Amino acid sequence: MTGTRQVHPDTASRTTLGKAADENFPVAPFFLPRDWRDDLMRVYGFARLVDDIGDGDLAPGGADARHLGVDPGRADDRLAMLDAFETDLLRVFDPADGGPHHPLLRALVPAVERRGLPPEPFLGLVAANRQDQVVRRYETYDELLAYCELSANPVGRLVLALTGTATPERLRRSDEICTALQIVEHLQDVAEDLARDRIYLPAEDMKRFHVTEDDLARPTAGASVRALIAFEADRARALLDAGAPLVGSVRGRLRVLLAGFTAGGYAALDAIAAAGFDVLPGPPKAARPSLMRRAGALLLTARREG
Repeated sequence: MTGTRQVHPDTASRTTLGKAADENFPVAPFFLPRDWRDDLMRVYGFARLVDDIGDGDLAPGGADARHLGVDPGRADDRLAMLDAFETDLLRVFDPADGGPHHPLLRALVPAVERRGLPPEPFLGLVAANRQDQVVRRYETYDELLAYCELSANPVGRLVLALTGTATPERLRRSDEICTALQIVEHLQDVAEDLARDRIYLPAEDMKRFHVTEDDLARPTAGASVRALIAFEADRARALLDAGAPLVGSVRGRLRVLLAGFTAGGYAALDAIAAAGFDVLPGPPKAARPSLMRRAGALLLTARREG
């Protein structure tokens, strides 16, 4: 079977997987069973690679393009790369012709086969990055939420599918947490996104707080930008609060993992608040003590309510 092949990541793939250390939350912490850790990293490798394609942040050398059958000279053509990546992704679910070509997608095959993972969440993440190439502003909060349905919510759905714990209620709460985490990331990366000609702050909110694009390009945030960021941070916190009961709905090591994901969002919001909601000099990063404190509080609440 294709799923039993040993896959050795190349240098570009190792570079992609190495970015796990920079995330707001632990991707595959040590306390999980080895097979869970392996499959979570396989899913992470896919998600990180598709984001890197969409952001034009691939490892130098053109290895990813060659794996996908794209001329390395066209590696900067993000839509062409995403199309080729989607074609290779579909081979994960129909490996009759030899399976996918990219090492990170070949590594994904055992997880898909063993866990029965569906293609829809993976395709959603590709669609989100394709949307990033053509949609660079969002008029309303509802439009942003619809984007998060593609860009963030599939990750939580994959975690639940991977661990065999998906239910309609858990999926709903997972979506709330994942949307919150995406909004938090957008708040951290306002300056970086603007440099890529992307703004994920809803235009209707910018108008409400009298914030212009020029204001977002300044080295530090004025009072109006800080007020806007605080408003969006409150929205993200409300989504985390709504989704947090997911932690108590599961048991054992999965509970600890989901507490870590959720705590990462809270801790990042703590960092944004500690910076006075001035995110323009650079992304405020969650401090480890804050993350641990938040995770502990979530686990204590889950135990009390369980």
